[in-house]
Amino acid sequence: MYSKIATAVEKHGKLILDTERYIWKNPETGFREWKTSKYLAEIFEKLGYKPTMAGDIPGFYTDIDTGRPGPRVLILGELDALICSEHPEADPETHVVHCCGHNAQCAALVGIAAALREEGMLDEFCGSVRLCAVPAEEGIEIAFRQKLREQGVISYYGGKAEFLHRGYFDGVDIAFMIHTTTGDHAVIRKGSVGNIRKAVRYIGVAAHAGGSPSKGINALYAANLGLSAINALRETFREADLIRVHPIITNGGAVVNAIPSNVTLESYVRGKTLEAVERENKKINRALIGAAISMGARIEINDKPGYYPLSNDDNLIELTREAMEYVLGANRVKVDRGVSTGSTDMGDLSAVMPVIHPYMPGATGTPHGSDYYITDPHTACIDSAKVQLIMLHKLLSDHAARANYIIENKKVCFASKEEYFARIQKLDAEGERVKYLDNGEIMVLPL
Repeated sequence: MYSKIATAVEKHGKLILDTERYIWKNPETGFREWKTSKYLAEIFEKLGYKPTMAGDIPGFYTDIDTGRPGPRVLILGELDALICSEHPEADPETHVVHCCGHNAQCAALVGIAAALREEGMLDEFCGSVRLCAVPAEEGIEIAFRQKLREQGVISYYGGKAEFLHRGYFDGVDIAFMIHTTTGDHAVIRKGSVGNIRKAVRYIGVAAHAGGSPSKGINALYAANLGLSAINALRETFREADLIRVHPIITNGGAVVNAIPSNVTLESYVRGKTLEAVERENKKINRALIGAAISMGARIEINDKPGYYPLSNDDNLIELTREAMEYVLGANRVKVDRGVSTGSTDMGDLSAVMPVIHPYMPGATGTPHGSDYYITDPHTACIDSAKVQLIMLHKLLSDHAARANYIIENKKVCFASKEEYFARIQKLDAEGERVKYLDNGEIMVLPL
């Protein structure tokens, strides 16, 4: 059967590679991937599928029912790109580029969809397959996503959490996808860290920077003090918690001859566990608030759930290793029981169902950097599709014995999506954090 899978995928090699090139040349950031979503949906329609579109945001899913009872397996491809103005092939107007390889994921998803339409491909399967093009994995442009949330368009900043919330993954038993990586080896890790996303606004008082600076309150200085205070906290982070904090200034002032009165920051607080992220985020907020008070500035802090820590299912790790070794050879597959300090919204799905999020070679350069390219599209796209179809066969053949074993022995943190969302909503906090009272006292609002 595996040679049949390989043949079916190779038959559609041109379609797969053309898809990778189109998406590379038309990059879009999260919740803006309208062109990419439309392009992929049209391919799916030509293949005979009926995509269910998300509608008010990009993305879609489609189901393949074998007609035989069994589990439902979800296979994902991510639509969005990143902003990296230094990349030679970044869009000249938006500075957006696929410097994380999501274009290869989408191409592989097309390969999976095309191969599954070939005669006899579903003969040994039971249950159903859901193929999904999902938006907004990269946690960027927080202010834009906040506006979407205020408009009632989205409830969560990440695409998979948003799709989960909308019910697009209801009835799914197992989920997987394959990311592209650099180097010569496929890599399967135990997991990755989660995060909280932060948007911070320091509010000062504008004044002439040369003529009357004493009448102003410099929001930029307050922000700089806040960043310095965060740096002073770094030695208090426990190494085992894998804490990462990496703020940027998104607005540092309007004109050079006026005291900056409105300065904004964005940041993540990442960590290995949700408890560690919560604990250190309180320290970060304390530092940011203290900096505001030192300058007499006001401060707004907008904390939103980011991504839950990813925990790849142990049985799916073994299944994925087998599939990757069949396609690439045992000498090109590494299993790492460690945890990556990057984050992915596959972690949100791992909180409620067994998932696996491994990495396939085919890229070079630095992920998210100006030298990142898909240099081996055959491996990154075509071989990736083969691996995922073999994984699917292992799960849903033999009356889904392997899938049922994984489902029966799953270890997830939450019994339902409702329980999960109730927990992460506790991370959601926004508004001003300091009040200056008329009697001279200063009130710090709860962190």
